[in-house]
Amino acid sequence: MAKNQSKIAKKLLKALRVFLFFLLFIFISLNLFIILSGRTYLYKGVANTYLKGKSGPGIYDLSVFAYSTIPKSEDNFDWKRAKEKHALSAEDLAYFEKYETSSFLVIQNDEIIFEKYWGNHNDTTVSNSFSAAKTLVALLIGIAIEEGKIKSMDDLVGKYLPEFNKDGKEIITIRDLLLMSSGLDWEESGKNPLSENVESYYGKNLYRLATNQKRITEPNQLFKYQSGNSQLLGFVIEKATGKNLSEYMYEKIWSQIGTQHDAYWSLDEENGDEKSFCCFYATTRDFARIGRLISNLGNWEGKQIIPEAYVKEMIQPASYLTTEEGIPNYQYGLHIWTYMGGKSPVAYCRGILGQYILSIPKEKLIIVRTGSLRAPKFKMSENQKSNSPHYEINKYKIGHPSDIFKYISIAEKLIEN
Repeated sequence: MAKNQSKIAKKLLKALRVFLFFLLFIFISLNLFIILSGRTYLYKGVANTYLKGKSGPGIYDLSVFAYSTIPKSEDNFDWKRAKEKHALSAEDLAYFEKYETSSFLVIQNDEIIFEKYWGNHNDTTVSNSFSAAKTLVALLIGIAIEEGKIKSMDDLVGKYLPEFNKDGKEIITIRDLLLMSSGLDWEESGKNPLSENVESYYGKNLYRLATNQKRITEPNQLFKYQSGNSQLLGFVIEKATGKNLSEYMYEKIWSQIGTQHDAYWSLDEENGDEKSFCCFYATTRDFARIGRLISNLGNWEGKQIIPEAYVKEMIQPASYLTTEEGIPNYQYGLHIWTYMGGKSPVAYCRGILGQYILSIPKEKLIIVRTGSLRAPKFKMSENQKSNSPHYEINKYKIGHPSDIFKYISIAEKLIEN
């Protein structure tokens, strides 16, 4: 009996040694791959996600990265407040909690109709915009054009970035970048740790990463959402104005719209470049001021901050472009999402975890929602192909997360009540 137990113990010990050796081999191999491939950003990614019990980036990542500070306005603008208090239904409250909402704000005609915060988030908490920041970059492009720093949206990118004067990239324009139709090879994936998207979030030297992209298709034909386009626009602004993105943002927008709190923009390293594709941190009410600026077609209290004609073009979808589903692009304008299928057109900034700044100019309505989860996007199934009646019904919803329609519906109920 004892002899059999001894044999079993030896076998188990041997199996454990093999397993530990295998783990060591995997560990060494992964580290060699990371070091030899230059993908050392993966260490930062793992340290700030899995080792902290998270599966990906979060809305409170400000301290994880270097950042610039964008001071608040000297002249404060505040909202009026509705006299009547509104409450969410139990069903709506459950919906917000399902998607880990941190704040929800509804403003109409410059009056706060409803405002609610969850958990430790409050009206002074700044949180990550993620890709909602892309729209800010587009607004700055409009200002730079108005100032003559950029001649027009049809300027070649190579006029500002020399890396775009070769290898077939010579024909790409600023308009192509704004419309997400550049034809570049940026991989827009948060799940693939080797994608440009992950490297741009956790890595350094954004300029090299963005300008090293290759052109793989003809520009101005296919709408293909890529954060690399936004990063390039940030560098175009810097080259054209001689100012970094945070300085230009403060001077032209943030100091002009009555913001109550400082904002912050994540950098790729200390004193480095802004992540213009994402990572602008602000409070919910200050995000709403961006929504008001868009809703008022670039005008703030009688001052035209962004050219009205530019904002009008910005919030119209470029339907002559084809989406990856092979249908007309009804969902995106100049670096802003557009929904044209409701009673009033909606233009909105959008972040990957459900960061929304929704502007409905016709109704003078602004909705801001921040949080950590987003509903799935509407996709075109086989029975919704462009030759079916289902397509005509759903064509405007394709590409939009379903939760934005819920938030608009909730806002409308609150206003009606």
